This record gives sequence, C-alpha cells and structure tokens, in this order.
Amino acid sequence: MSTTTTRGVARPASAKASPARPRRGLRGSSTFNFWLFTSPFLIGLTVFVYVPIGWSLWLSFFEARFTVTPSKFVGFDNYWQMLQDSKFTGSLVTFTVFAVFIVPATWALSLGLALLVNRLRFMKAFFRSVFFLPTACSYVAAALIWKMSMFSGVRFGLMNTILGWFGVENIAWLANPDPPWYWLVIVTLRLWLQAGFYMILFLAALQNIPPELYEAAAIDGAKPGWQTFRNITLPQLRATSTAVILLLVIAAYQAFDEFFNLLAKTTWGRPPLVELYYTALGESQDYGEGSAGAVILTLLILIVTLAQGKFLGFGRGDDK
Repeated sequence: MSTTTTRGVARPASAKASPARPRRGLRGSSTFNFWLFTSPFLIGLTVFVYVPIGWSLWLSFFEARFTVTPSKFVGFDNYWQMLQDSKFTGSLVTFTVFAVFIVPATWALSLGLALLVNRLRFMKAFFRSVFFLPTACSYVAAALIWKMSMFSGVRFGLMNTILGWFGVENIAWLANPDPPWYWLVIVTLRLWLQAGFYMILFLAALQNIPPELYEAAAIDGAKPGWQTFRNITLPQLRATSTAVILLLVIAAYQAFDEFFNLLAKTTWGRPPLVELYYTALGESQDYGEGSAGAVILTLLILIVTLAQGKFLGFGRGDDK
C-alpha cells in the first residue's frame, strides 16, 4: 500500500471512495415502487367499480329477472321498457326541474358565504370551519334529523312550533304532495349539507385573485361593491363557477340517501336512483331493466354535463 510522508512520518495514503453501485433489479426500480403502492387501489377500483359497471352494461341487453346471470338476449327491449315506464321518466323530468332550482341556489349561497368569510378580518378560520362542518355529516343522519326533529308533521316539530307562535296550523311536511311542502324540506337539507364544501372552493379561488386588479380598478374610479364584483371578481371565478355547477348537476341527479330516508314510503318525489332501486331490488327484481335505467340515467347526466360545460366554456382559454 502506498504511503505519504509528512515531516518524516510515514502515513498510509487515503483510499479513494469507490462510487456507489446503482441498485439493480425490480426492488430498485421506480416502476416497481409505483405499481407496489398503487396496485391495491387499482385492484379495488377494478373489482368494485369497473367490473360492476361493465357487468351492468352487459346485463342491460339481457333478461335477468331474480338473477344477475344473463339468460336471454333481448337487445334494447329493456331500454324501451324503462322509457315507457311513467314513474321512471317522470322522475327524470322531476329531477331535471329539481336541478334547475337547486344548482343556482347552492351556487349563489356558497359564493355568498365565501365572499362573507373572505372579507372577515378576525375569526376567519372559525367561521370557515363552522360553514364547512355540515359537509362531514352523514346524509342519512341529516335526513333523519330533518324528518323527525325540524320538519316533523306533529306540533312538536321545530318548524311547526315556530309557525304555531304566529297562529299557523301544523303542516304535514312529508305526508302530503299537495301542496308539495316536501320540496322545502329536501332543498333546505341539500343546501345545509353541500353549501359549505363549495364555499371552500370559491374561497380558495377568491384568495388567488391578484389584489393589484382591485387597486387598478380603484385608481380607474371603479366603485367597491357590485361594480367591482361584476367586472373583476365574477370573471376571475369563471373556471371555479363552471366546475362547481358541473359538480352540482351531477350530484342533483345522483341524489338518493336523503330522498330514500325522507320519502321512502311515498310514491311522489322519488329520484331516478330510488326508482332504479325498487326496479332492481323490489318485488320484481329485474336486474336487466334496472341496469338499462342506470345506463339511461348515466347518458342523461353525460349529455347535460357536456352541454352545460360547452355553454359555460369549460376548458376554454381566457383569450377565447
């Protein structure tokens, strides 16, 4: 071994550090690590989502009564039968009207809450948490609270108690379709459950608006309030508003939990998913027609979503 001499003292020469060898094989591969961590999720997604969707699409072309195994190919007969079912088509029309009302109401409420919270100078985190907290509540639990406590048909319900102070008789909120007071129960429940979530989306978008825009508008003589909101705030929220509206439309057609728990024993106000539930899991247990109805509902949501996205300019650049 070579040595070096410093002031007459022989010392061993320092060995050069050998470069580290790259790890070879699957364990050192980033591809292996990717599939190792994502495979449980992908397997669960395939088994519990993609396979049932594909099997439902396959069943929609077969006669499958009291069994999930297709027995006889019927083509589009299941689709034709579902489109002739007045209950199913009526629920599609009813919930199209429901989406027309609930979507702008939720959009306006969530945007208004975001504007109020964004302007707070103190306790902003507290109010943000308070408005967002209902989002963590179960739809089933909230529906039971609305049904048994707030909008109970007896005089001990909260709303009937308040109305009784003004001499108004008790109202059967969920037991009478004429007048349709049940829509008030459902709409208020929906607003309470989902407005906080979309408020967070709008709040994040408001905080990303450059303050220089408002300063330039003030220099140009723009008045704070409606004029600033219409010309600066609202255009800056266009992408977020489009995404929120699309999510609200999809959620409106997919409503199930609160309607099933509020109106389970009634024949009015049923959403499409409840009608499909009774078709596939009711007395007839016709999985073929139920699957065809699910495909029809999916296509309707897809068409409405694409049309609304096209109208609102989803994905379009700011310069177009």
